[in-house]
Amino acid sequence: MKKKALIFGVTGQDGSYLSRLLLKKGYIVHGVKRRSSQPNTFRIDDIYSDPLIKKNNFYLHYGDVTDSTAVFSVIKKVVPDEIYNLAAQSHVAVSFDMPEYTTNTDATGALRILEAIVRIDKKIKFYQAGSSEMFGKVVESPQNEKTPFYPRSPYGVSKVYAHWITVNYRESYKLFASNGILFNHESPLRGETFVTKKIVKGLFNIKIKKQKKLFLGNLYAKRDWGHAEDYVQAMWKILQYKNPEDFVICTGRQYSIKQFINLVAKSLKIQIRWKGKGIDEKAFDKDGNCIIECKKKYLRPAEVDTLKGDCSKAKKLLNWKPKHDIKSLIKDMLEYEYKSNIQ
Repeated sequence: MKKKALIFGVTGQDGSYLSRLLLKKGYIVHGVKRRSSQPNTFRIDDIYSDPLIKKNNFYLHYGDVTDSTAVFSVIKKVVPDEIYNLAAQSHVAVSFDMPEYTTNTDATGALRILEAIVRIDKKIKFYQAGSSEMFGKVVESPQNEKTPFYPRSPYGVSKVYAHWITVNYRESYKLFASNGILFNHESPLRGETFVTKKIVKGLFNIKIKKQKKLFLGNLYAKRDWGHAEDYVQAMWKILQYKNPEDFVICTGRQYSIKQFINLVAKSLKIQIRWKGKGIDEKAFDKDGNCIIECKKKYLRPAEVDTLKGDCSKAKKLLNWKPKHDIKSLIKDMLEYEYKSNIQ
Protein backbone atom coordinates (compact mmCIF):
# COMPACT_ATOMS: atom_id res chain seq x y z
CA MET A 1 0.00 0.00 0.00
CA LYS A 2 1.37 3.41 -0.98
CA LYS A 3 2.37 5.85 1.73
CA LYS A 4 0.47 9.13 1.97
CA ALA A 5 2.16 12.42 2.70
CA LEU A 6 0.52 15.75 3.50
CA ILE A 7 2.53 18.90 2.82
CA PHE A 8 1.59 22.26 4.33
CA GLY A 9 3.28 24.94 2.23
CA VAL A 10 3.22 22.83 -0.92
CA THR A 11 3.32 25.81 -3.30
CA GLY A 12 6.65 27.12 -1.97
CA GLN A 13 10.18 26.30 -3.06
CA ASP A 14 10.64 23.40 -0.63
CA GLY A 15 7.10 22.12 -1.09
CA SER A 16 7.55 21.79 -4.84
CA TYR A 17 10.88 19.95 -4.57
CA LEU A 18 9.59 17.70 -1.79
CA SER A 19 6.45 16.84 -3.79
CA ARG A 20 8.54 15.68 -6.73
CA LEU A 21 10.81 13.64 -4.49
CA LEU A 22 7.94 11.87 -2.75
CA LEU A 23 6.12 11.16 -6.02
CA LYS A 24 9.29 9.54 -7.37
CA LYS A 25 9.38 7.40 -4.24
CA GLY A 26 5.86 6.16 -4.90
CA TYR A 27 3.96 8.27 -2.38
CA ILE A 28 0.47 9.65 -2.77
CA VAL A 29 1.05 13.33 -2.10
CA HIS A 30 -1.53 15.75 -0.74
CA GLY A 31 -0.69 19.44 -0.58
CA VAL A 32 -2.35 22.31 1.24
CA LYS A 33 -2.50 25.68 -0.49
CA ARG A 34 -3.98 29.00 0.59
CA ARG A 35 -6.90 30.50 -1.28
CA SER A 36 -5.72 33.35 -3.50
CA SER A 37 -7.36 35.52 -6.15
CA GLN A 38 -4.18 35.19 -8.18
CA PRO A 39 -2.63 31.85 -9.27
CA ASN A 40 0.03 30.80 -6.76
CA THR A 41 0.82 27.29 -7.99
CA PHE A 42 3.39 27.98 -10.74
CA ARG A 43 6.03 25.84 -8.98
CA ILE A 44 3.82 22.74 -9.05
CA ASP A 45 1.64 23.26 -12.14
CA ASP A 46 3.65 20.68 -14.10
CA ILE A 47 2.90 17.89 -11.61
CA TYR A 48 -0.71 18.72 -10.83
CA SER A 49 -3.76 17.81 -12.89
CA ASP A 50 -7.42 18.22 -12.02
CA PRO A 51 -8.53 14.79 -10.69
CA LEU A 52 -11.82 15.21 -12.60
CA ILE A 53 -9.80 15.27 -15.83
CA LYS A 54 -6.85 13.02 -15.07
CA LYS A 55 -6.10 11.08 -11.91
CA ASN A 56 -2.59 10.97 -10.55
CA ASN A 57 -0.98 10.71 -7.12
CA PHE A 58 -0.88 14.45 -6.40
CA TYR A 59 -3.85 16.23 -4.80
CA LEU A 60 -4.39 19.79 -3.59
CA HIS A 61 -6.60 21.03 -0.77
CA TYR A 62 -7.46 24.57 0.30
CA GLY A 63 -6.37 25.43 3.81
CA ASP A 64 -4.18 27.63 5.97
CA VAL A 65 -2.16 26.91 9.11
CA THR A 66 -3.69 30.03 10.68
CA ASP A 67 -7.09 28.27 10.59
CA SER A 68 -7.33 25.44 13.14
CA THR A 69 -10.60 24.15 11.66
CA ALA A 70 -9.07 23.88 8.19
CA VAL A 71 -5.95 22.18 9.57
CA PHE A 72 -7.99 19.62 11.49
CA SER A 73 -10.33 18.98 8.56
CA VAL A 74 -7.66 18.30 5.97
CA ILE A 75 -5.66 16.01 8.28
CA LYS A 76 -8.81 14.08 9.20
CA LYS A 77 -9.76 13.79 5.52
CA VAL A 78 -6.36 12.55 4.34
CA VAL A 79 -5.08 10.72 7.48
CA PRO A 80 -1.54 10.70 6.07
CA ASP A 81 1.42 8.60 7.15
CA GLU A 82 3.63 11.69 7.19
CA ILE A 83 3.03 15.43 7.56
CA TYR A 84 5.60 18.01 6.50
CA ASN A 85 5.03 21.51 7.86
CA LEU A 86 6.77 23.82 5.42
CA ALA A 87 4.15 26.57 5.67
CA ALA A 88 5.54 29.87 6.91
CA GLN A 89 5.86 33.58 6.44
CA SER A 90 9.49 32.93 5.62
CA HIS A 91 10.90 36.35 4.82
CA VAL A 92 12.97 37.58 7.76
CA ALA A 93 12.75 41.29 6.91
CA VAL A 94 8.97 41.09 6.39
CA SER A 95 8.61 39.51 9.83
CA PHE A 96 9.57 42.87 11.37
CA ASP A 97 6.73 44.52 9.41
CA MET A 98 4.23 41.73 10.17
CA PRO A 99 5.30 40.22 13.51
CA GLU A 100 1.83 39.11 14.62
CA TYR A 101 1.01 37.39 11.33
CA THR A 102 4.45 35.76 11.29
CA THR A 103 3.88 34.41 14.80
CA ASN A 104 0.39 33.17 13.97
CA THR A 105 1.70 31.34 10.91
CA ASP A 106 5.17 30.15 11.90
CA ALA A 107 4.71 29.47 15.62
CA THR A 108 1.06 28.72 16.29
CA GLY A 109 0.68 27.04 12.90
CA ALA A 110 2.90 24.17 14.05
CA LEU A 111 0.89 23.86 17.27
CA ARG A 112 -2.37 23.55 15.32
CA ILE A 113 -0.98 20.67 13.27
CA LEU A 114 0.44 18.87 16.31
CA GLU A 115 -2.81 19.22 18.22
CA ALA A 116 -4.72 17.79 15.24
CA ILE A 117 -2.34 14.81 15.09
CA VAL A 118 -2.93 14.08 18.79
CA ARG A 119 -6.69 14.17 18.27
CA ILE A 120 -6.81 12.26 14.96
CA ASP A 121 -4.00 9.70 14.89
CA LYS A 122 -0.85 9.72 17.04
CA LYS A 123 0.88 7.39 14.56
CA ILE A 124 1.21 10.16 11.98
CA LYS A 125 4.84 11.21 11.61
CA PHE A 126 5.49 14.97 11.74
CA TYR A 127 8.32 17.05 10.28
CA GLN A 128 8.72 20.66 11.42
CA ALA A 129 10.77 22.96 9.20
CA GLY A 130 13.17 24.78 11.49
CA SER A 131 15.63 27.47 10.45
CA SER A 132 19.21 28.52 11.11
CA GLU A 133 17.72 31.95 11.94
CA MET A 134 16.86 30.41 15.31
CA PHE A 135 20.57 30.60 16.16
CA GLY A 136 20.56 34.32 15.34
CA LYS A 137 23.28 36.05 17.34
CA VAL A 138 25.35 32.90 17.47
CA VAL A 139 27.00 31.88 20.72
CA GLU A 140 29.31 29.38 19.00
CA SER A 141 30.42 28.48 15.51
CA PRO A 142 29.69 26.26 13.73
CA GLN A 143 26.17 25.63 15.03
CA ASN A 144 24.87 22.12 15.72
CA GLU A 145 21.87 20.50 17.43
CA LYS A 146 23.15 21.47 20.88
CA THR A 147 23.88 25.13 20.12
CA PRO A 148 21.62 27.47 22.16
CA PHE A 149 19.14 29.58 20.20
CA TYR A 150 19.37 33.39 20.17
CA PRO A 151 16.87 34.57 17.51
CA ARG A 152 17.11 38.12 16.18
CA SER A 153 13.79 38.54 14.37
CA PRO A 154 10.09 37.75 14.84
CA TYR A 155 10.64 35.03 12.24
CA GLY A 156 13.47 33.46 14.25
CA VAL A 157 11.54 33.73 17.52
CA SER A 158 8.49 32.09 15.92
CA LYS A 159 10.58 29.23 14.58
CA VAL A 160 12.07 28.67 18.05
CA TYR A 161 8.55 28.30 19.46
CA ALA A 162 7.64 25.83 16.69
CA HIS A 163 10.81 23.87 17.44
CA TRP A 164 10.15 23.55 21.17
CA ILE A 165 6.43 22.84 20.83
CA THR A 166 7.39 19.98 18.50
CA VAL A 167 9.81 18.64 21.12
CA ASN A 168 7.16 19.10 23.82
CA TYR A 169 4.48 17.17 21.92
CA ARG A 170 7.01 14.46 21.06
CA GLU A 171 7.81 13.96 24.72
CA SER A 172 4.28 14.52 26.06
CA TYR A 173 2.31 12.38 23.60
CA LYS A 174 5.05 10.03 22.29
CA LEU A 175 4.66 11.36 18.75
CA PHE A 176 7.13 10.75 15.96
CA ALA A 177 7.78 14.49 15.64
CA SER A 178 11.12 15.77 14.38
CA ASN A 179 12.73 19.13 13.67
CA GLY A 180 14.96 19.80 10.71
CA ILE A 181 17.08 22.87 11.44
CA LEU A 182 17.82 23.82 7.86
CA PHE A 183 20.38 26.45 6.97
CA ASN A 184 19.75 28.74 4.00
CA HIS A 185 18.81 26.72 0.94
CA GLU A 186 18.19 28.21 -2.45
CA SER A 187 17.18 27.09 -5.95
CA PRO A 188 15.87 28.40 -9.26
CA LEU A 189 12.42 28.37 -7.61
CA ARG A 190 13.40 30.72 -4.79
CA GLY A 191 11.08 33.71 -4.25
CA GLU A 192 12.25 36.89 -5.92
CA THR A 193 12.49 38.94 -2.70
CA PHE A 194 15.12 36.60 -1.21
CA VAL A 195 18.65 37.94 -1.53
CA THR A 196 20.19 35.09 -3.56
CA LYS A 197 17.39 35.15 -6.17
CA LYS A 198 17.46 38.95 -6.15
CA ILE A 199 21.21 38.93 -6.89
CA VAL A 200 21.06 36.21 -9.58
CA LYS A 201 18.04 37.69 -11.36
CA GLY A 202 19.28 41.27 -10.96
CA LEU A 203 22.77 40.65 -12.33
CA PHE A 204 21.37 38.50 -15.15
CA ASN A 205 19.00 41.34 -16.12
CA ILE A 206 21.87 43.83 -15.94
CA LYS A 207 23.87 41.54 -18.23
CA ILE A 208 21.08 41.50 -20.85
CA LYS A 209 20.38 45.21 -20.31
CA LYS A 210 16.89 44.74 -18.86
CA GLN A 211 17.94 46.40 -15.59
CA LYS A 212 20.44 49.11 -14.74
CA LYS A 213 21.03 48.77 -11.01
CA LEU A 214 20.58 46.36 -8.10
CA PHE A 215 19.82 47.64 -4.59
CA LEU A 216 20.90 45.60 -1.55
CA GLY A 217 21.51 45.95 2.19
CA ASN A 218 24.26 44.39 4.31
CA LEU A 219 26.95 42.98 2.02
CA TYR A 220 28.89 41.35 4.85
CA ALA A 221 26.30 39.04 6.39
CA LYS A 222 27.69 35.50 6.08
CA ARG A 223 25.52 32.48 5.33
CA ASP A 224 25.79 28.73 4.80
CA TRP A 225 23.99 28.31 1.46
CA GLY A 226 22.81 24.97 0.09
CA HIS A 227 20.47 23.67 -2.62
CA ALA A 228 16.80 23.00 -1.80
CA GLU A 229 16.93 19.83 -3.92
CA ASP A 230 19.46 18.34 -1.46
CA TYR A 231 17.66 19.60 1.62
CA VAL A 232 14.27 18.01 0.86
CA GLN A 233 16.12 14.69 0.68
CA ALA A 234 17.18 15.36 4.27
CA MET A 235 13.59 16.13 5.30
CA TRP A 236 12.44 12.76 3.99
CA LYS A 237 15.36 10.94 5.61
CA ILE A 238 14.57 12.57 8.97
CA LEU A 239 11.12 10.95 8.98
CA GLN A 240 12.51 7.58 7.88
CA TYR A 241 15.01 7.44 10.77
CA LYS A 242 14.24 4.86 13.45
CA ASN A 243 13.66 7.48 16.16
CA PRO A 244 12.16 10.99 16.13
CA GLU A 245 15.11 13.34 16.53
CA ASP A 246 16.26 16.81 15.53
CA PHE A 247 18.89 17.41 12.85
CA VAL A 248 20.93 20.33 11.56
CA ILE A 249 21.08 20.31 7.74
CA CYS A 250 23.74 22.48 6.09
CA THR A 251 26.84 22.47 3.86
CA GLY A 252 29.38 23.57 6.46
CA ARG A 253 30.65 26.22 4.04
CA GLN A 254 30.13 29.94 4.53
CA TYR A 255 30.12 32.92 2.16
CA SER A 256 29.31 36.60 2.56
CA ILE A 257 26.68 38.24 0.38
CA LYS A 258 29.49 40.15 -1.31
CA GLN A 259 31.29 36.88 -2.09
CA PHE A 260 28.04 35.46 -3.49
CA ILE A 261 27.71 38.54 -5.73
CA ASN A 262 31.26 38.11 -6.98
CA LEU A 263 30.65 34.43 -7.82
CA VAL A 264 27.47 35.25 -9.76
CA ALA A 265 29.19 38.13 -11.59
CA LYS A 266 32.08 35.85 -12.53
CA SER A 267 29.67 33.23 -13.88
CA LEU A 268 28.00 35.92 -16.00
CA LYS A 269 31.39 37.31 -17.07
CA ILE A 270 30.55 40.70 -15.59
CA GLN A 271 33.64 42.55 -14.44
CA ILE A 272 32.92 44.50 -11.27
CA ARG A 273 35.00 46.59 -8.92
CA TRP A 274 33.97 47.78 -5.49
CA LYS A 275 34.33 51.28 -4.06
CA GLY A 276 33.44 52.77 -0.69
CA LYS A 277 32.70 51.29 2.72
CA GLY A 278 29.65 50.26 4.71
CA ILE A 279 26.31 51.52 3.44
CA ASP A 280 28.17 53.66 0.87
CA GLU A 281 29.86 50.69 -0.80
CA LYS A 282 29.02 50.34 -4.51
CA ALA A 283 29.90 48.05 -7.41
CA PHE A 284 30.82 49.38 -10.84
CA ASP A 285 31.04 47.60 -14.19
CA LYS A 286 33.99 47.89 -16.59
CA ASP A 287 32.44 51.00 -18.16
CA GLY A 288 32.21 52.78 -14.81
CA ASN A 289 28.47 52.38 -14.38
CA CYS A 290 27.23 51.82 -10.83
CA ILE A 291 25.33 48.52 -10.95
CA ILE A 292 25.03 47.70 -7.23
CA GLU A 293 24.17 50.13 -4.45
CA CYS A 294 23.37 49.64 -0.76
CA LYS A 295 20.30 51.19 0.87
CA LYS A 296 19.43 51.55 4.56
CA LYS A 297 15.86 50.37 3.89
CA TYR A 298 17.24 46.86 3.24
CA LEU A 299 19.03 46.64 6.59
CA ARG A 300 17.29 44.65 9.36
CA PRO A 301 16.60 46.23 12.78
CA ALA A 302 18.65 43.40 14.33
CA GLU A 303 21.14 41.70 12.02
CA VAL A 304 22.32 38.11 12.02
CA ASP A 305 25.96 38.52 11.09
CA THR A 306 27.10 34.95 10.63
CA LEU A 307 25.64 31.46 10.27
CA LYS A 308 27.60 28.29 9.59
CA GLY A 309 26.33 24.82 10.35
CA ASP A 310 27.72 21.47 11.45
CA CYS A 311 25.69 18.56 10.05
CA SER A 312 27.87 15.76 11.44
CA LYS A 313 24.85 14.10 13.06
CA ALA A 314 22.90 13.99 9.78
CA LYS A 315 25.92 12.62 7.92
CA LYS A 316 26.42 9.87 10.50
CA LEU A 317 22.84 8.83 11.31
CA LEU A 318 20.99 9.68 8.09
CA ASN A 319 23.82 9.03 5.65
CA TRP A 320 23.03 12.44 4.15
CA LYS A 321 25.36 14.97 2.63
CA PRO A 322 24.81 17.75 0.09
CA LYS A 323 25.51 16.99 -3.57
CA HIS A 324 25.60 20.62 -4.69
CA ASP A 325 28.18 23.26 -3.84
CA ILE A 326 27.64 26.99 -4.19
CA LYS A 327 28.93 27.04 -7.79
CA SER A 328 26.51 24.36 -8.97
CA LEU A 329 23.71 26.16 -7.09
CA ILE A 330 24.50 29.40 -8.92
CA LYS A 331 24.75 27.50 -12.22
CA ASP A 332 21.24 26.05 -11.71
CA MET A 333 19.81 29.44 -10.80
CA LEU A 334 21.37 31.14 -13.81
CA GLU A 335 20.25 28.41 -16.22
CA TYR A 336 16.69 29.02 -15.03
CA GLU A 337 17.02 32.72 -15.84
CA TYR A 338 18.38 31.92 -19.31
CA LYS A 339 15.46 29.57 -20.03
CA SER A 340 12.90 32.00 -18.63
CA ASN A 341 14.14 34.76 -20.93
CA ILE A 342 14.24 32.54 -24.03
CA GLN A 343 10.57 31.63 -23.71
